[in-house]
Amino acid sequence: MNRRSVLRLTALAATGVTLSQTRMAAQASGAGPEMSELSAYMSAAGTRALPAEAAEHAKHHLLDTLASMISGSQLLPGEAALRYLRAHAGKGGATIAGSAVTAAPVEAALANGVMAHADETDDSHNASRSHPGCAIVPAALAAGEKFGINGEQFLRAVTLGYDVGPRVTMTLGAEPYEHDSHRSTHSIATDFGAAAAAGCAADLNAQQMRWVLDYAAQ
Repeated sequence: MNRRSVLRLTALAATGVTLSQTRMAAQASGAGPEMSELSAYMSAAGTRALPAEAAEHAKHHLLDTLASMISGSQLLPGEAALRYLRAHAGKGGATIAGSAVTAAPVEAALANGVMAHADETDDSHNASRSHPGCAIVPAALAAGEKFGINGEQFLRAVTLGYDVGPRVTMTLGAEPYEHDSHRSTHSIATDFGAAAAAGCAADLNAQQMRWVLDYAAQ
């Protein structure tokens, strides 16, 4: 064995010990107070009544995004999304905006998201540097249809997506974070927002919401 081999083995062994210790520490400590409070808040959103002002704003954003989806279905990105569904998507009953085509929930959310952002008539939120609706509404719609929720629950799911997603990039620093890290705040906020909305539509408990946030982070 040469010196390089010894160093490599030593590094691998040290990494293995560190990862093992990290996993043990995580299992022993459990969720922290911030994560426990956030996941409990998210899991209760499906049954929590919305303030009248929040509900009214959510309806406006919802209608705006649905209109963007229908408009986008007639544009080149929307046409490409429909071709993809016809060629690759599995069977399913989830709605595709502006079309008689239906698909499985994942593919439907993807296609509707493409349509919603096709000509950038969807909403935007400057403080989080994101376009929340184009991901949140399609995710809530697809999950809502799969789990058979009613209109009130659907509105709550959409609202939770807007509540959670943009706050993630705002917490990270929004525009300065985007500038310094060269990471897309547009994708991060919508990722977490869509995950929160779908989780609410699926009526996940607090533990499951933590798993959803973990998946979104990955």
